[in-house]
Amino acid sequence: MARRKTYRFPTIPRLSSAAGDDATPPEQLATLTYYSFQRRRRDRARQRGAKPRILSFTGYGSPRWVRVFSRILLVKPEWNEAEYLAQILRDGVRGWQNFVSPPIAYAQVDIEVNGQRHTVRADRNGVVDARIEAELTPGWSTVTLHVEGAESTSQDVLIIGDDTKSAVICDVDDTVWVTALPRPLTAAWNSFLLDEHARRPVAGMPVMLNRLAEKHEGTPIFYVSTGPWNVAHTLTRFMTRHLFPLGPMLLTSWGPTEDRWFRSGMAHKVDALARLAADFPHLSWMLIGDDGQHDPEIYTHFAHHHPGRVHGVAIRQLSATEALLAGGRAEETQHATAGIPWAYGPDGAALSFQLENSGLLPKRQHAPLTWPQSVTSEEQLTVAELRADYPQFTQAQE
Repeated sequence: MARRKTYRFPTIPRLSSAAGDDATPPEQLATLTYYSFQRRRRDRARQRGAKPRILSFTGYGSPRWVRVFSRILLVKPEWNEAEYLAQILRDGVRGWQNFVSPPIAYAQVDIEVNGQRHTVRADRNGVVDARIEAELTPGWSTVTLHVEGAESTSQDVLIIGDDTKSAVICDVDDTVWVTALPRPLTAAWNSFLLDEHARRPVAGMPVMLNRLAEKHEGTPIFYVSTGPWNVAHTLTRFMTRHLFPLGPMLLTSWGPTEDRWFRSGMAHKVDALARLAADFPHLSWMLIGDDGQHDPEIYTHFAHHHPGRVHGVAIRQLSATEALLAGGRAEETQHATAGIPWAYGPDGAALSFQLENSGLLPKRQHAPLTWPQSVTSEEQLTVAELRADYPQFTQAQE
């Protein structure tokens, strides 16, 4: 019997002040400076006659409630809806333009669901994340958002029925598209400067995700990213162009927090997964990520705290160059999830092959679509090499 090591979830480092208890910590100074800067931007925009604009994102819910996401910004008053949409498309060409419009802190937003209005407030980044109690039918539905002085906008929401049994959680950076995002300078390059159309998808990933979504009718896919809400529309357009199955996105806000210079992407993912598990206690999860952003540790932590609710994990292995840009590979999972199939591979095709062998994807029945012997042999060799290179990923055998 193989010996199992004890798994300890890595702690999330926090910066501390060396100035003493009475001094304002530098993290809070960064926060105060950032939001003071945003306030001045809003004041100047209003002096130029800027008006509120609602950016809506895909939400989700159950037959009894709905979770709604949006951002409230100040934009040029002369833009009509068509001109603004054209500007959004131009903004996608250079990512920095997604960060230009100042957000409206604590904006009052009316959310209309089934003809009833519910009043909520945005946070100080202008982001609305609100849960509304309502009776809704499973499938795609629509809610309407209203802000004083802005054109109302509709938002798609995915309502997940009580009879749905499984769902998918998928990382974005280096899993959906290739970004090497963890390094701060690389993150700035990808977020602010990179041409939207220069981004490339991870090979084979759209096909694999579509197959997982089609395995059981109504299987939802949630995309969890450390990226800011500023790039949500860019990400949606990218996924549409490359035929990824659409689903709710769980992103984060830009800027410092009360106790950190930079927001913790790891903490964001842990919190997002925990909330999804609490929102849908009847769902079993397929978890997909990469080995450059702590995804194996986060998914192991999730499986550890939600036994019986993870039916598989697929990890895209970064290339040597991507791993270097990402600051290294993930820590060991230390065999903490015995009984849960794990797949490792450099792209969606390799992962699909292993998921088929694990029974997590159905075998393709038609002869032209089956895996040829050459591919089968090559993938078996790849798996053997991965197990030799990364023995910590090999599940303990009884």
